[in-house]
This record gives sequence, C-alpha cells and structure tokens, in this order.
Amino acid sequence: MGIWDRYAAVVTSRRSWVFLLLLIGLSAALIGGIGDNDTAGQAPNSLPDASESARAKEAAARFPDAGTASAIIVVTRTDDGALTESDRAATVEASTRANVAGAAGRDPMPPVPSQDGRALLGQVSIPAQLNGSALTDRIDAVRQAAGEGLPDGLRLQITGGPAFGADISDSFSGANTTLLAVTAIVVAALLILTYRSPVLWLAPLLVIGWADRLATTVGTGVAEATGLSFDGSTAGITSVLVFGAGTNYALLLVSRYRDELHTERDHRTALRRAVRRAGPAILASNLTVVAALLVLVTASVPSTRSLGALAASGLLVALVFVLLGLPAVLAVCGRNIFWPFVPRPDGRDPAESGIWHSIALRVIRRPALVAASATALLAVCAAGLFTVDVGLSQTEQFRVTAESVDGFDTLATHFPSGSSDPALVIARTSAAPRVQETLAATPGVVRATDTATAPTGFTRWSVVIDAPPASDQAFDIIESMRTRLADIDGAQAVVGGSDAEELDVTTAAARDRMLIIPLVLAVVCLVLLALLRAVPAALLLVAVTVLSAVAALGLGSWLSVHLFGFPAIDTDVPLFAFLFLVALGVDYTIFLVTRAKEETPAHGTTGGIVRAVSSTGAVITSAGIVLAAVFCVLGVLPLITLTQLGIVVGLGILLDTFVVRTVIIPALFTLIGPRIWWPSRTIDPDPDELAHADRTSSSA
Repeated sequence: MGIWDRYAAVVTSRRSWVFLLLLIGLSAALIGGIGDNDTAGQAPNSLPDASESARAKEAAARFPDAGTASAIIVVTRTDDGALTESDRAATVEASTRANVAGAAGRDPMPPVPSQDGRALLGQVSIPAQLNGSALTDRIDAVRQAAGEGLPDGLRLQITGGPAFGADISDSFSGANTTLLAVTAIVVAALLILTYRSPVLWLAPLLVIGWADRLATTVGTGVAEATGLSFDGSTAGITSVLVFGAGTNYALLLVSRYRDELHTERDHRTALRRAVRRAGPAILASNLTVVAALLVLVTASVPSTRSLGALAASGLLVALVFVLLGLPAVLAVCGRNIFWPFVPRPDGRDPAESGIWHSIALRVIRRPALVAASATALLAVCAAGLFTVDVGLSQTEQFRVTAESVDGFDTLATHFPSGSSDPALVIARTSAAPRVQETLAATPGVVRATDTATAPTGFTRWSVVIDAPPASDQAFDIIESMRTRLADIDGAQAVVGGSDAEELDVTTAAARDRMLIIPLVLAVVCLVLLALLRAVPAALLLVAVTVLSAVAALGLGSWLSVHLFGFPAIDTDVPLFAFLFLVALGVDYTIFLVTRAKEETPAHGTTGGIVRAVSSTGAVITSAGIVLAAVFCVLGVLPLITLTQLGIVVGLGILLDTFVVRTVIIPALFTLIGPRIWWPSRTIDPDPDELAHADRTSSSA
C-alpha cells in the first residue's frame, strides 16, 4: 500500500470526524494565539532598502525636525476669482486650526500667494511616523479642523505626500471584510450553479473560508517573524488566492468523487479512490504555485517580497484544509450531500460522453488548423501590450474621487506642479555652496531652499520642480539632479522625496521583472519535468502557458486603457499578473495532463488526451470561472492597480480555460503523438495509436 493509499484511508475512515475536530481545534488555537493583522490597513511599502531615496530618508531622520512631515493646504475661491484680504485672513486662521489638529508641535508658516492672486498655499505639520489608519485619522482631523468656520465662497483642500498616503491607506479601510464578503458570495453563487445542490456548496465554502481565516493569522505570524509587512494589498491578494485556488482544489476533488460514485456503492470507497487519484494532482498544483510565489522573495521591492512569502503560506494552509478537512467532511456527509442529483452506480463513463468529449473529438480531427488558429488568436491579443503605457503617477492611483488628487489639480493650476511635494536633497554642509549652485542650474528646478543643518555636518534642501508627481518629466529632473550632484567631490549628496522614491520603485520593479520571470518559468518547468518525467511535454506546456499569459496581459492592458479609460498600466501589474497567470494556469495543465498520462497506457496519446478533456472539461471550466470571478472581486477596491490586476488575471484564466486547455493542448498532443512523453518509460502507448485516432476522428 502506497503513501497516498494510506493517507486516503485515514481521511475517509469512519473516524474522520475526530480528525476534522482536531484540525478545527488546532487552527482555532493558532488563530487565538497569534491574533489579528494590525497592518492590513496600511498602504504597500515598495521602496527598495538599498535605493538612493531610501538612503535620503535615512539621512533625513538625523535632522532635528525629522519627526514631522508636511501636508499642503490649497485655498481658492469657488468662483475661481481673486482672493481678498478677508480670504487671506480666513486662510491664516484655517492654517492655524489645521496645524493644531496636526499635533506636530510646530508653528504654521504664513500662506504663500500664487502669482495670479487666485490661490494660497500653506503647510500643515504632522508626525512623520504616522501611517496606515493612524495617518488617515490624523489627515481627516486636519481636514475637519481646517474647514470649520471657513467663509462661504472659499474652497480649502489638503494635498501633498501625507494626504496622498492617507487617501491610499483609506482605500484599504475595511478591505479584508469587503473582499471576504464579496468573494464568499461570488464563490457560493458559482458553487451552487456548478453543483445544482442546495447543500453541497456549503462543504467547500466553509472549509475554504476557515482556511482563509487561518491563512490571515499565519500571514500575521510570518510577518512578525520575518519583519515583512502584511499590508492592505498583500492581505487582499492573499485572500483572493486562498479562495480561488482552494475552490479549484475542492472542485477537482469533488468532481473525481462524483465520478467514482457512479461506479461504487460504498461512498467511503469512492471517496478513497477520489482522494488517491486527485490528491497528487492537487499537491503538485499547489506546490507549483507556492514555489513560484517564493521566487518573489528574491525581489528588491519590499511589498513584492512580502506578497511572495505571505501568499505562499496562505496557499499551503488552503492545501492542508482541502486535502485533510474536505475529505473528512465528505466522508461524514455521505453521497446524499449531492441532493437532489445524487450520483448512483450506473456504470457511466464521463470520459466517453458529454459536450467536452464532442469538442475534443472535433479538435483532433484537424489539429494543425486548430492549433494554428488558436495560437494566432493569442498572438493578436498579445499585441495589445504595444498600445499602452506602463506606469501610473501619484494622482492616477484612484478610481474614485480623492481630495489629495483634487487638491493637487488645483495647486498645479496656480503653482509649479512640484510645490505639493518638493524633492529632498541632503549633502555635506562643506559642499553647500556648490550644491546650491548645481541645483539652481538644473533644468526643471523652480526653487531650491536649504531648510536645515544637522549636527552631523549635513544640510537639507527642499527642491520644487516643475513637473507633475511621478511623471516621466519628474523622473528626468530627478535623474538630472542626481547626475549633476554626483560630480561634486566630497558632497555625498543624495536625492529623495516622493518623486525620487517612485523612480527608484519603478526602476527596481523593472529589474525584478527581468530576474523573477525567468526564475518562475524555470521553477514551473522543473515541477512539470518532475511530475510528468517527459521533456517535450514540460517544455511545450510552459511555452503555451507563457503565450497565454502574454496574451492576457495584452488584452487586459488594452481593455484597461481603451475600454475602461485608465491612463496606463501600473508598474506592478505586469509582474504580478504574469506570475499568477503562469502559476495558476499550470494548475489546469496539471489537472488535464496528469489525467491524460493516466489514460494513455490504455488508450494511446490521442485517445488519452481526448478522455482527459472529456473527464476534466467540466471541472476545469467551473474552476476557471470561479477563479476568474474571484480575481475580478479585486475591483471592489478603489485602487486602479488592483482593478487592473483583476481584469488581466481574470481574462487570462478564461483564456487558459476555454482556449489553451480545451483546444491548443489537445491539438498539439495529437500532432506530436507518443513522442510527447519522451523519455518517460511509465507511458506505454497503445500500438494501435493511429488506428485509434482514425476511429475517433471518424466517429466525430
């Protein structure tokens, strides 16, 4: 008796309910012992530790006033007219109230008028260490205090770096609850449609929902142990992955269980066979995704590293619950859990009938034409990548109205764009005259003001540039400053601030893509080689999966920009989408090809792939629709990045489900024939392979 036989016997035995209670009790103890994730409301930390802007931030912390950060007050009239003396007086009072609410202990600076006399710009100091919900609460208090008693006809807006951070953080407020509720509703609805049972859907949903709760707790523990940040986006994506992948595994197991019930009277025996046959594919699929996610740990962007480690731990929790908890639930409930369509022993072979069987037969009749046409379709979709820009500016992050964005637009109308969030330059005081001269001579620099000198012998400059935040123009100015300052001997100058940080994040993200994408492909290829022990099959499946992922990126990017009207694709979307599409797409490949390998000794390569499509078509389609819908749930959050990720991954999963697994792979397996399994000796193709293919083609 092999290990899978012994395992299946344990989790499906008459005492499986005891095992289930132990699993629930252990997980409840872990949830109670570790506690909740207190950082899930925070915005992602994407700044690479070794970047110049990170060094600038560290150097800025040594200045006496380092404990404060400045938000920007912009005051205009609602009729866009010139400001009066009484308006200026009201602005001074509002600035005083705002600084009191900011509670940073600094006196407000006098508001600065614009050249056209229609706007005033002021500053609000707040504690620099605030982030997440604490930052959001403080900015809300500042906005409320500043607006109290403001005369009619005046419009006051709070913008600048802290305000942007607060609004981004606010977009994650309640993210866990919202995502969990919407995801659970979507999964429940699709499971009911799939099983057509008012009872069965509860089993996988409860098991996966409990797994998601424990995954959040485990993620919190991993974050505490490793120093990684379990922020709002990480928590949301991890929850989506746990629900999506966990539902996929459950669908595969339940589908195989239902098939076995058509040939076996004892439900525990049928369940034991289903676990023994589906378990290896589920394990291989899960470990493939986990290994791909762990590759993200090599990234230089902290939020990317966090997502890799925490999402991988969440998927391992989902695997444990599906392979240990779900079989125990099914064993306790018996075959009547499928009511009202309870499967009975009738000898029906799902691999020889149904719509998917008909589709597979039509595919193998003209495999070359089908493969070429489907591949051309994917290539056309991939071309969409050349029609969009990559990179969203700070003001382009939201799908909904945000005061920080509106305030910036108002400020940019009357002041240089960089006034809302000046760049930061720190250099040795001994080189201050040369630094000042260099900054003044740099194209795009409107004003460079030295604001403080630290006891360590360094001076700090606030540099206003004439470019929108995080735009290509701003990046060019930052790079120009860095290049010019680097030529000053002994200055040790560093350039930081929001624009510099965004530039460093963008550069690091591009570098991470060049490193991580080949590593992910190598990991997936190695897993397929180990699972199938067939070189042509592994290489072919990786190539097709990559083409499908690139096609989804192209189509999703085109739709995001040209249909939904987003200005560009965010820098994080290509890497995350490619990773999820390759890793999750391999799930369906493993489900399909392991079944084909199981059927090939008796039916040949062509017959085996036909039977595999016939028997797994329904479950792969259901799983694909569920997973695509779950990723689309990311669109409930108001950040464009997560919405775009949901669009691209959702489309890619549907392409995988209906084009790659159903059409391209069967066609290519038919064209290549038994050589697809080289050099595996576990496959013994039927000697009448060609005759079998002719017969099936004729019957189609």
